[in-house]
Formats: sequence, structure tokens, C-alpha cells
Amino acid sequence: MTAGAVLLLGAALTSVGAAQLPQFGTSVEVVEVYASVTDGNGEPIRGLRQDQFTVREDGQVQAISTFIEGDFPLSVAVAIDRSWSMAGEQLALAKDAARTLLGALRPSDQAMVVAVSAEVEIVAPLSVDRGAQAAAIDRLDPWSTTALHDAVIAAIDRVQAGTGRRALVLLSDSNDRYSHADANAVLERARRSDAMVYPVALGRERERSALFAELAVLTGGRSLVARNRNEVTAAAQAIARELRTQYLIGYSPSHLRTEAAGEWRSIRVEVSVPGARVRARDGYVNQ
Repeated sequence: MTAGAVLLLGAALTSVGAAQLPQFGTSVEVVEVYASVTDGNGEPIRGLRQDQFTVREDGQVQAISTFIEGDFPLSVAVAIDRSWSMAGEQLALAKDAARTLLGALRPSDQAMVVAVSAEVEIVAPLSVDRGAQAAAIDRLDPWSTTALHDAVIAAIDRVQAGTGRRALVLLSDSNDRYSHADANAVLERARRSDAMVYPVALGRERERSALFAELAVLTGGRSLVARNRNEVTAAAQAIARELRTQYLIGYSPSHLRTEAAGEWRSIRVEVSVPGARVRARDGYVNQ
């Protein structure tokens, strides 16, 4: 499965629980990869060893310098499409999914709620206040058209202020009708961030959109379709499980960067476990 990473210059890795992760010197260029590994049923595979992973950058195998399995700190933006096209059952499904996801987070995890219509509104800012987030979800009513592309960009920008892993869960019928930004601008912003995107297409007749699938592959997230309440609950629970159980892999690129800043570097993460599926970012932009 294609995977990826986030480039950090002179950065220290995030701490896990009470344990402090290794510190990297300011002269060392480090690439971090958060990877989820699941079995054929979509359940997380735990207890894997470093020697079971292979990381390639632009096709070249990289020496893994850091390997940690853990339940890492999380900052997640939950974006809910409240436009008229979502009126009725679909908005109810989106609210149910958001509540399920927020309920599965740890008390220390940060979250924010974004309302998507012709405008993009942060109705609950990034915090650990689940009560405020639940109240913001309850207040959402159908309104206006859909600036979906603009909302993805705004949510990615805002969740960057959080700590640990950053993720965006997007609950929508997947139709954009009003954005200033086009799909290419959305993908470019996602490419330059470290946020994992989990789009969930809602509704009985909805199919997985091309943009949703591309965002998931690019960022190491997962694109899902939910047509009823049971599927919505299952999707939200699957996302929460995947975010809770991940592997952090760090390496220093084996070849110098000679290309101009802004060039794309592809990354592929592989695991030597039959039937396992790896999800991680598809690459990073050279800074």
C-alpha cells in the first residue's frame, strides 16, 4: 500500500504517555511516518517489530532510526456538511458519526468542530471540551450550499495548531457547489500538511468520490462510504481505532536533496505480514 511522511527540520518527536521519545539534533533532517497496519477485516495489527517494516523514499530503501508503537496524542478536526443537500437523514447521520468519533477519543485528545455550508465556520474551537463540541453539533441545522473544498483547506490549516498526530474527519455527501478553491488546490494543501484525512461519504445513493479517495491515499487516511446508521457507527469506530493504534517510523534520507524546494518526494511503507494493509502519507514536499 502506498504511504508517506512529513518532513521535519530540527524537530523533536512527540512524547507518548509519560515516555519521552528520542530527540533529534538541529543539524539532522528527519522524516516521520505515522503508519496504520490493519488485517483483512480492517482491525489494527499490534505488536509488530521494526524489522518487519521497510521504508522507501523515491524507491530507495531507508535505514529506520526510530520505531515506536503507541497510542499517540491526537488533534482532530471534525467537519460536518450542513448544506441543504444534507438536509434530513444525511445530516442526522453526520451528527451521529461525529458524536461517535468524539466519544471514542481519550480525554486528553484535542478536537474541533467545523460546520460546512456556503461559509466555513469553526463552531467549536480546538480543545478537550467534549461538552462544548457536542453542543455545537446539536445546534447544526441545514443551511445554504456547499463550500466543501474551502472547508477542507480551512480545517487542515486550523488543526495544524494542535499537538501530536493531526487528522481531519470529513462527513459529507461529497458534492462541492460553492468553493473558491478547486480540487487541485485541496490536494496541494493536503500535500503540504501533516494531517491525515478521513473522508466519509454519506447517503443511500452516494459513491466514493475521486477527491475523497485521493485525499485519503495522499495523507495516509481512509475513505469510507456510509449509507445508514449502522454503517455510520462502524465507520466512526473504525477511524477511532485506526487513529489510536499506529506506528511511528523515523529516518534520515540516505541521499542529499539537490532539487529545488517544493519538489515532491514519494514514500512507500511496506510490512512483511501476509494480508496486512499499511496506510501512511504518500510522500512529502521538499522544504
